[in-house]
This record gives sequence, structure tokens and C-alpha cells, in this order.
Amino acid sequence: MTSPELAAAIEAFGDPRGYLAVASIGIPPRQAVDALTADLAAWAAADRDPQGYDPVIRSTRASYANLVGVAPERVAIGSQTSVLASIAAAAVPPGAEVVLPSGDFSSMVFPFLQRPDIRVRHVPLSGLADAVTDGTWMVAFSLVQSATGEVADVAAVREAAARVGAYTFCDTTQAVGVHPVDASDYDLTVCHSYKWLCAPRGVAFLTISDRINPVLTPLHAGWYAGADVWRSVYGPEMALATDARRFDVSPAWQAWIGAEQSIALFAGLDIREVWDRTSGLGDALCDELGIPQQHQAIVTWPDPFGQDLVKLIDAGIRVSGRAGRVRASFHLWNDESDVEAVARVLRA
Repeated sequence: MTSPELAAAIEAFGDPRGYLAVASIGIPPRQAVDALTADLAAWAAADRDPQGYDPVIRSTRASYANLVGVAPERVAIGSQTSVLASIAAAAVPPGAEVVLPSGDFSSMVFPFLQRPDIRVRHVPLSGLADAVTDGTWMVAFSLVQSATGEVADVAAVREAAARVGAYTFCDTTQAVGVHPVDASDYDLTVCHSYKWLCAPRGVAFLTISDRINPVLTPLHAGWYAGADVWRSVYGPEMALATDARRFDVSPAWQAWIGAEQSIALFAGLDIREVWDRTSGLGDALCDELGIPQQHQAIVTWPDPFGQDLVKLIDAGIRVSGRAGRVRASFHLWNDESDVEAVARVLRA
């Protein structure tokens, strides 16, 4: 049985049949579109001011914090995953080791590769926990891999990191909104909300534990990171917020109007129910295609020449191609008819 909350959320997306590309970009719920439309009209009528967006950002930060199980004071905001990830990369001491999964998304990888004075070691995701040694300073990884949808063995990674005192940094961009996430399980998490949280692009979050907080530097400190935002917008003195807000990057206002609605919607759901629904559809597609069940919301299979990708797109089914594979991703609006449509096209 679908809960009333999930049924209402599904209804908010209308009927976008054939859309299996949320791993690339989500689609907005009706209330986000309405809010954005109203905000654009107000802006065009000269009825908007910067301070008016503060309550929206405060509300959205709180919804996200609730969704990932931490206090709002532990959540910093930004616009891009890589920008927030660079805060973690900058904190690594010279000569220290960071372990990452091979083939992880570049926004997690590149900030560390920009540090030639540290050791970056890439290992298979399945061996990530075993690769942690006494010399590992941080383990950085995506909870759900972008290219394959594979879910990391979080318990094993956390146990291995705790054993040697290494920090954990998890990218939850392909997880929050579809897979249960408890950000308090990690020293740092980063999430961009334009995929599974169905928000406009330009709304990202960083959660910070008390343990790692002292070693981080607010590299991007700007006016929105001030202790009292509207009283600290000019130098020469700097008074940053004392909580995670000191890492805030000034918001792209209009994006937050849509994000407030989208993230509040997901914060009101049982995400375990969402995962059971979406991964169940993924397994149903695997059965139809005759491949082993992957138990994931993102289903991939080899397509080195892009033939299946072209067939599906030509048939009006929106999927994506990544790393020589077709990637079909299921979210709230999908149902069994989408599974049948994919199978029908590929059989033909």
C-alpha cells in the first residue's frame, strides 16, 4: 500500500511517462513551478528585495536538515558540489592520503586532484573499506555512484575509517530524496538538489560534524557567511557566523524559491518507502531485460556503441548514457508502465 503522503507527492509531478533520467536532472513538482512563476511575476513588477529571500533560505535549510537527520546549524549552503567539496580538499594536510573509489564523479575527485601535495589513491568501490590504512586521512566517496547506481557499503567504510581515525566525506547527490541518508553518520556530506530532490540547479548543501569542524577553513567566505548578514556586508572587519553558516556561499535567489517547495515535499516523506518503490521498479526492469537484479533506483547495462540509448530516446523514453552504459533511473512519477515501455522498445 502506498502511503497517503507518497500518493500526494506522486500526484504533484503530474504524468511524465517515459522520463527515466532523474539521475541527470529532476523535474519540479507543481508547487515549485507555481512558486517560481509567482516569484518571477513579483520580480518583474519590482516587488522583490534581497532580504525577502532570507526566510525562504532559512526554511529550506531546515527542511534539508530534517531530511538528512542533522540540526540546521550543521548545514551550510552553496551552489555547486565541487565548490563545497573544495573545502574538504583544502583541509587535507600536505602529504596526507585520501582514498576515493575509481570512477567516482569528477566533482568529488577533481578538488582533491588539484592538491599535488597530497596522496590520492583510487580503488574499486567494492574494496573501499579494505583500502583504508593507518595512513589514510580521509575516505571520500559517493553514496550512490553516478555511472552505475551502485550503493556503497557505508557500514564497512565507516567501521574501517573509525578504526584508524580517518575522516569520512560522502557525496549524497544521487541519494538524498530517493535513498535514506543520515548525514550524522559522516564527518562531511555534500548534496546538490537538482536531481532526486527535484529542485532548480544552484542549490547545494554541506553538512559538517563537530569532529571535522575545527580543521576546516571557510575558503569562500563572503557576505552571506557573516554573523549578522545585513550588518557585515562591508570590510575591513570580518565577523563570520560561528556555526556552519560561515561556509555559506551567497544564494542564487530564484533557485531557492523552487527548492523550498521541492525539498519540503521530500522532507515530509518516508524515504525508505520511496527507495522500496524505486528500487523495486529497477529490479522489475532487470527481470524484463534478463539481467541480474541490481536492487537500485538507477539501473544500468552495457551499451558501448549507444544503440539502446538511441532506440529508447527515439521512442520518446528519456534515459541517459554514462561510461559506455545505458542509465535508467526511477523516481516518484514512474510506475510499471515505464518498465514495460523500456522492455517493449528494446525487444523490438
